[in-house]
Amino acid sequence: MTNPSILTIILNYRTAEMTVRAAEAALREMADLPGEVLVIDNGSGDGSYDVIHKEAKARGWVDSGQFRLLQSPRNGGFGAGMNFGIKAGLSDGTAPDFYYLLNSDAFVEPDAIRLLRDFLQTNTKAGMVGSYVCGVDDPPHATAFRFPSIAGEFEGAARTGVISRLLRKSIVALEIPTNEIQVDWTAGASLMIRRQLIEDIGGFDETFFLYYEETDLCRRAAAAGWQTHYLPSSKVRHVGSASTGMKEWARAPSYWFDSRQHYFAKNHGRLYAATATLALVAGGLIWRLRRLVQNKPRTDPPHFLRDLISYSLRALIKPGRASRPDPKLTAVPPEELK
Repeated sequence: MTNPSILTIILNYRTAEMTVRAAEAALREMADLPGEVLVIDNGSGDGSYDVIHKEAKARGWVDSGQFRLLQSPRNGGFGAGMNFGIKAGLSDGTAPDFYYLLNSDAFVEPDAIRLLRDFLQTNTKAGMVGSYVCGVDDPPHATAFRFPSIAGEFEGAARTGVISRLLRKSIVALEIPTNEIQVDWTAGASLMIRRQLIEDIGGFDETFFLYYEETDLCRRAAAAGWQTHYLPSSKVRHVGSASTGMKEWARAPSYWFDSRQHYFAKNHGRLYAATATLALVAGGLIWRLRRLVQNKPRTDPPHFLRDLISYSLRALIKPGRASRPDPKLTAVPPEELK
């Protein structure tokens, strides 16, 4: 594999202007790399497709041979949208050697894409590698993680020094690594995936509308013998949650609870999922008491514990489908490639 091809996939949902900026930065870095930048409008319904097409045409991207814009027929969430792009492949109908998934509110720094590609070329056991991600004004984002667990749920909710020290090996978010490191999972904001991995385990589980989908993908990859790595030399600036409004949540949305429940039930069983929820509630109560005593600011969405308990009780009384087969990716029908 002397000069492997890359398909950069950017998923847009009602962030047209930001998506254009993300595509512009990606095209700059892809200029001397074989491959294409593919923007998927994920059923925005707000004219995003037309805005992006107009901007792409004005900037000469449409005729460059390295840019495509496709409209997904539905908004099935992050995983479904990325699966649509993966299935579409390159414009000549072939599959690339590597898929590079980039958030629409993430902007690659110089050599960010090349460094990920070179790492996967050199490390044949690695199926995925993610970037160092920071805010536009430089604060680093946590993007290297351990897999979620009962102990990790309790520690993360309690946010108390003595508990964190006792459960330090279960803390989900790793301290920001300064060197390349193998991790359990890494965030999908800037993630390169080897084609062979997709052929081996399939794409994203589309039961996850949003959140936990990349955690599940990395877990399935690990079960199949693939490694996931974090490469801090590949740097990406990320606005964060621009299309979901997470920073301004008035209430945690139902799809977050759905995804969390599905992840634990699918990978560990319903009893483990229920225990993980109890651990999260217990940790949350400890944090609430500490917050009241020490007059600390609220950091969770309003009514989070109440909503979590309510959702979990409904899931116990009337459980939904815990899992479904992970999608095997076949080509997108030609009528959808519009």
